[in-house]
Amino acid sequence: MNSKSETDEASRGSEATSSNSNSTPNNAEDLSQPVLCVNPVSGSPQDIMKRAAKQLIERYFYQLLDGCGNPNCGNQYCASSQQARHLTPNEAAAEAIKLAEHKDAQLCDSYPNKVPRTETSNCDSNASTTCNSIKKEKNGGNKDRSETSTSVIIQEERPAEQLEPETSQNVSQKDNNKDISHNNGVPLTEDRMRQLCDECLQTKIPQPLIRALGEAFTQPTILARSFQSKVRDRKIDCEQEKKKDKELKAMCSKSDPDKDIDSVTGPGLDVESCHRAFQYLAKVPPEYYSSALVTALTTLAEHLKIDLRINKKMSMEDVVNCFVIAFEVPDLGCSDYLEIALPSLCSAAEHLPIKAQARLARMWAQYCKESLRHILETLQQLITLRVISTNYTRHFQVQDDDSVTMATKLMKIVYYANMLAGVVEQNMQLEEPVVIANQSDPLGDALYDFLPLSSMKSSKTSQPDDPLAVELDLNVLDARKPYLPFEEFYNEPLSDNIEMDIDFASYKTEISNGKKFAFLKYPFILTAATKSLGLYYENRIRMYSERRVSLLHAVVGAAPPMPFLRLKVRRTHIIDDALVELEMIAMERSLDLKKQLVVEFEGEQGVDEGGVSKEFFQLIVEEIFNPDYGMFTQQPDTETVWFNPTSFETDAQFTLIGIVLGLAIYNNIILAVNFPMVVYRKLMGRKGTFEDLADWNPTLYNGLKDMLEYTGGDLEEVYYQTFRICYQDVFGNTIFQDLRENGDGIFVTQENKKEFVDLYADFLLNKSVETQFKAFRRGFVMVTDESPLGALFRPEEVETLVCGSKNFDFNELEKSTEYDGGYTAESRAVRDFWCVVHELDAAAKRRLLRFATGSDRAPVGGLGHLRLVVARNGPDTERLPTAHTCFNVLLLPEYATRDKMRDRLLKAISYAEGFGML
Repeated sequence: MNSKSETDEASRGSEATSSNSNSTPNNAEDLSQPVLCVNPVSGSPQDIMKRAAKQLIERYFYQLLDGCGNPNCGNQYCASSQQARHLTPNEAAAEAIKLAEHKDAQLCDSYPNKVPRTETSNCDSNASTTCNSIKKEKNGGNKDRSETSTSVIIQEERPAEQLEPETSQNVSQKDNNKDISHNNGVPLTEDRMRQLCDECLQTKIPQPLIRALGEAFTQPTILARSFQSKVRDRKIDCEQEKKKDKELKAMCSKSDPDKDIDSVTGPGLDVESCHRAFQYLAKVPPEYYSSALVTALTTLAEHLKIDLRINKKMSMEDVVNCFVIAFEVPDLGCSDYLEIALPSLCSAAEHLPIKAQARLARMWAQYCKESLRHILETLQQLITLRVISTNYTRHFQVQDDDSVTMATKLMKIVYYANMLAGVVEQNMQLEEPVVIANQSDPLGDALYDFLPLSSMKSSKTSQPDDPLAVELDLNVLDARKPYLPFEEFYNEPLSDNIEMDIDFASYKTEISNGKKFAFLKYPFILTAATKSLGLYYENRIRMYSERRVSLLHAVVGAAPPMPFLRLKVRRTHIIDDALVELEMIAMERSLDLKKQLVVEFEGEQGVDEGGVSKEFFQLIVEEIFNPDYGMFTQQPDTETVWFNPTSFETDAQFTLIGIVLGLAIYNNIILAVNFPMVVYRKLMGRKGTFEDLADWNPTLYNGLKDMLEYTGGDLEEVYYQTFRICYQDVFGNTIFQDLRENGDGIFVTQENKKEFVDLYADFLLNKSVETQFKAFRRGFVMVTDESPLGALFRPEEVETLVCGSKNFDFNELEKSTEYDGGYTAESRAVRDFWCVVHELDAAAKRRLLRFATGSDRAPVGGLGHLRLVVARNGPDTERLPTAHTCFNVLLLPEYATRDKMRDRLLKAISYAEGFGML
């Protein structure tokens, strides 16, 4: 007796196939019930013993699971007894095998009703016999028992031609319609699910519900036909019967059948009906069905994977419908779903072709908006559970964990569905591409060929477009307002556990058609701080490669060694000196801009280990973005800076400002720049539109929005606005601009108000500053053209890269601070220091940051990612605290009292400037 195979058959409820060609479609095969096969032909004693053992196990199984039907039963191994405990099908199967082996457990006179079926069984190697079953009533039961229990069915050896095949339908009719029919092969419907759930709640017997779910979820072809919409049925009738209705003919004759279903008649799946059906299921206690449904979902995933990889018999529409239904299943509340079923579904989804992925994304976006959060949270739980419960090493990274990587791939489909479900801006205008002339460098190319640096070659290869984004014709820049905030896709435990050096290497390899998984290919799941580390590696590799090229030039005598981008400036003429030097470098060899920046202030001694560069950028930004300089203006409502459309500065100067911004990102330096978000969208290739006015000029935006929402017929009299607008330059002069030819004679009406608003926004954000911004963007691209900046970051994240985090949580800074020179977190001077810091106002805290680090901005990810070191600088003294801004080290004497600490610290941060900070 093969105990393992019997257990699997009983627990999974594997489907038996019928060889009786005369059987009707209603001859159901109960998936959850193995068949008693009695073969009169085989006379082998071994076969007879196997059949007897199998029959005994089955009797115990059904007795443990369903009971004998006698409410007064005293058998502790019978489900009808009050002494028996509730068992799942898997537990009942294991217990039945144990009882059959010991043969000391009582068997009731009658065992529960099994739906008989006709099955082909190869019980003999030379012949196959059809095994049939008949129903036989057992004597000894009272009259009332027939109303509370189903009739007893046993297997007998009868010739097949003498028996009428029984189905679950006629069995239920013979039992006075007391049971709901659960036909094998019958798709699920909303009404059927409601009846099954109500029956389960009333009778406390989950077996009918389990069988129905098992029948559907273990067979993809049956599940795909579940919850069909009536509209879909009408479309099928139209195609089959060739009706003459012209509109339906037009729908059916389109070239893309998928688009027919989606855009004209809706999907064949009625998602709303499916959603309501699973709401009924959610009312049933999960312990009734969760284990069986997990097994069924796992089986479904395996079948889908086989079909997608090998068979390819199912249509993509049916496959997608199966995934939609599977992810509508309510929270099962058991760990097996996260550990077994969900990873299996994610693994199957990996094999979906791009068109099927796009269809799934569209269906989720159009019909399953309410389920997106549940799907996303479930995937996040799976990833987080795996990350925190697995001990990753250098030899087994999180990138090697299939459960995490498969879930991430499926989350990408959810990510695009989330954008489609929100507000997507159509027909976005693109900025003109910036073309940077390639400079020939034979020595550099020779170095790449003979002395390759890891990923150096691939760093010159641009990141290919995501195939799913191309299929959906969707870009993250088009998503004005996603259905769920993008931040909900971040997984912080995953981001914190990634070894970015390894992930970055896999990322660069994958660009060159490698097979390694890299989370940087799925940037939506990573926090901005983690992605900035990947960008840091990219930039450092480029710096090292340029340094090697420079050394090679020096070796062969082609040029003097210039391993760094060195700027020597005077504090009194910092703008002129910096712009002149950068202009010369850009003209002679723009590749030098990709070297590591080193700044030297004339007449001052010091080595730039990062702190001098920070001060340089801070000084140059303060001066160049000052409205008095004339290159930028300040918006009074938002305190943001904008390009001066009437500036007298040349294009070259705006180009150099763009270079400065690019160098700051390239050298991982945060700037005190307050651009509106539209600037970052334009830098990434999208022109400004009406929606961008919201943070550029909220007052103007609200006024124009009121005009768009005004529905009265007297709009022309109320607003009295023409297609001529006016604005003021920096000198206060009024300038008029016609948005259309002879605009002063064209009034804004209900018919043309949308055109007016679009033209107005286009002029303010694009045309009025076209010359200035084009030069600015060119300088920015000169530094970042080979960077994966656009592939990894959204505009909001690019702003964080430039300006730093807006979260100034000094409690997080206190937790992340390290101590040196004899100080610890428990030292009295350290406790006094933090008490003083927490009492400071916001402005004083910013001055403290600038004093200690050289910048008053928080890094990407917040102050918790700032590595500040507080070091002891001798005993109590009258000296002020000092700082090494290059290394973020604050040198703090051990002052005797807290008041003295406060006095010395405030003086230090209030009067420190230049190389008062060492």
